[in-house]
Formats: sequence, structure tokens, C-alpha cells
Amino acid sequence: MVATAATASLFPVISPSPDSGAEGNKHAGGPTNLGGFKSRHTSSRGLKVKANVQAPPKINGAAVATSVETCNHDDVLPSPSPRTFINQLPDWSMLLAAITTIFLAAEKQWMMLDWKPRRPDMLIDPFGIGKIVQDGMVFRQNFSIRSYEIGADRTASIETVMNHLQESALNHVKTAGILGDGFGSTPEMFKKNLIWVVTRMQVAVDRYPTWGDVVQVDTWVSASGKNGMRRDWLIRDCNTGEILTRASSVWVMMNKLTRRLSKMPSEVREEIGSYFVNSAPIIEEDNRKLTKLDDNTADYIRTSLSPRWNDLDVNQHVNNVKYIGWILESAPQSILESHELSSMTLEYRRECGRDSVLQSLTSVSGVDVGNLAYSGHVECKHLLRLEDGAEIVRGRTEWRPKPVNNIGIVNQVPAEST
Repeated sequence: MVATAATASLFPVISPSPDSGAEGNKHAGGPTNLGGFKSRHTSSRGLKVKANVQAPPKINGAAVATSVETCNHDDVLPSPSPRTFINQLPDWSMLLAAITTIFLAAEKQWMMLDWKPRRPDMLIDPFGIGKIVQDGMVFRQNFSIRSYEIGADRTASIETVMNHLQESALNHVKTAGILGDGFGSTPEMFKKNLIWVVTRMQVAVDRYPTWGDVVQVDTWVSASGKNGMRRDWLIRDCNTGEILTRASSVWVMMNKLTRRLSKMPSEVREEIGSYFVNSAPIIEEDNRKLTKLDDNTADYIRTSLSPRWNDLDVNQHVNNVKYIGWILESAPQSILESHELSSMTLEYRRECGRDSVLQSLTSVSGVDVGNLAYSGHVECKHLLRLEDGAEIVRGRTEWRPKPVNNIGIVNQVPAEST
């Protein structure tokens, strides 16, 4: 009965005519009622059938009579069921199916909004937005180490760590509600064409995360002198709470139009002053002087380094993370394969533009340059300069031997298949 009702709602039902029982009307052109629709009356003259009249066939000269069997369509086609009130009802199953689909889609969206981790090793902050903690003074954000953020030894690179520091700093300003129309600038800074530039960065890495690890980054700001700001970071393993990286930096303001350093206006200080934390740097400051390298004191020199378009940020200067990659361009290959960067101190002296051509210089201190792979802790000095000699960055890096299992991974070169 349900199938009959569903069919009746989609297709017209053919109702037999009152005189359908007569033999002569089965194949005649008389009027029929097609499911309540009136058909145009056609007489038998409207349909003319031409029959080929032939003589009866003969077999051996004798005529043979042939019998013509009439095809009875009533024996082939099933007779339609009588039209009743039940089979004229609409097919409510289609409407119910549509309503069910809508409710299932709404439930799925609600479950996504109300998503919560089911395992402790899952990302606590699935959308990577971060949040303000500790009475609004610290910003916290989680990052999952992606496959494209690791190196040959299956650990995150120093550039990945630095990108996490920069991303959390910008999201801190955004979440606090003081982000203007610039790259980390406040509304008052934007009015005065001021931007932040880093002058000093100090990083200490205790352990590098691996692919699939989730790290928790905490960052906060403090005053640095009269016109500067210090920003600190603390990176932990999200599952164990182990401290992975500590970093501290000093930032000053620069006029975006004149490209000159500027004092901090009182309006800007009022915007950000309430977020300053009165605390010591997260990492003890390395006060050792960064000496200048030249062609005579450098052990390794890499030339003809130039920024690409993708190396520029929205302030039209090279991102400070890119400088680290250029510095390591002149580091000896043997130390990159056998050691990992444990600490780094950088002094940014001037910005680099899109048309600049740079040189990277590295000097290895206290060890035999030809035997770096078997050395213990190694210290290097670095200089990034323009071709005309103008200094961009001075730096010092310290290296420790890689774990034994990581060294084995790097040295395993797959054999060529035959």
C-alpha cells in the first residue's frame, strides 16, 4: 500500500473508462480518461492502418490457409488499480528524508563547534588561536610540528622554532585587541607610521621537537629602557611539560616612511603599558661582545645571497627569521651533519631590502676546522653583511653533538635500486 501511494504521488494513474469491458473499445480510438486528464477525442478515422493483402501461399500447388493471431494487450500490461483516497495522498517519505538530512547536518556542525580532545596527546587548541592566561599577562598558543617543518634528522629546524615565536607574538597583540592595521602595530603606532623592529635575539634550545609533537608557547612583554620593549618566550612539550626552548628579544620602533628609529610616543606607551610584566628575562643575558668578522678572520664565506619576493614581510623588509637561514649558509657542512644548534645570540644592525645582495661569514672558534665531526661543543661567530661591507647582523652560535640515533639517520643514504 505504501509503494502504491508513493507511486501515485509521482505518476498519474490511468483509470479505465466505463465501457472498457466492451470488446470493441479495447483497441478502438474511443475516448479514455488518463488519471483524471481529458484526452482529445479521436475517431477511428484518425488512425489509418494499411494492410498488405496477399494471396494465400501455396504449397505444391495447393492453397494453405494461415491463421492470424490477435495480440491481446490486456494479457501483457497489468490493469491499473482503481483510484482511491489512499493512493492519492502525497509521498511524505521524501519530506521526512529532507528533514532528517537537515537535522544530521546541523548536529555535525554543532559537534565541530563543541569539539574537545578525547586523548591527552591531542591538540588542546584545535584551531591554533591561542588564549590569554595568568590574569591577562601571558599569551599561550599550541603548535603541532608538521612534516614540512622537520629536517633530515627528523627534528624541527631552528627556523621552525623562530616562526613559532613570531606567530605567537603577533597573535598575542591580536588577541589582546590592540592590533592596528600594521604587522604587529597598535592603532596609535599605525597613525604615526611606526613599526616594531627587533634589535637583539637570544635563544637557548634544550631539545628540538619531532614530527607530530605538540608544543606549548607562552609569551609576555616587559619594558626595556625608555623606548624599547622586551618579549620573552617559553616553549614546553604539551604532553610532558618539559621545557624545550627559552628565548628573549628586544624591540624598538622605527618610522615606516623614513626608516629611522623613533622614540616611543606616550600614546603608544598607554596602549601597551598595562601589558608589561615586571620580571627578569627568561634567559640570562649573554653580555659577551660580538666581534666583527672580515675576509681575513672568517673561515667560511658565502656570497651572492639575495632575498626573494617571498622573503619580504608586509613592512617591505626581510623577515628576521630569514636572516638565520642566511647565517647558516656559511656554516660548515660537517658541523651541520654532526651537531645541532643549542644557543644563538643575534644583533640586528640594519634592515635588508628586496634589492640587497649579501655575504655570509662564519668563523669556528677553539677547534680544528678539519675535524669538526668528532669535536664536542663548538662555538661559531657569524656576520651577515652587504656587498659594500655594511653590517646587517652579527651573531654567535653554540653547537652540541647530535644524539647518536639522529646521526645514524642522517648518515643512512638509501642505496640506488637496480
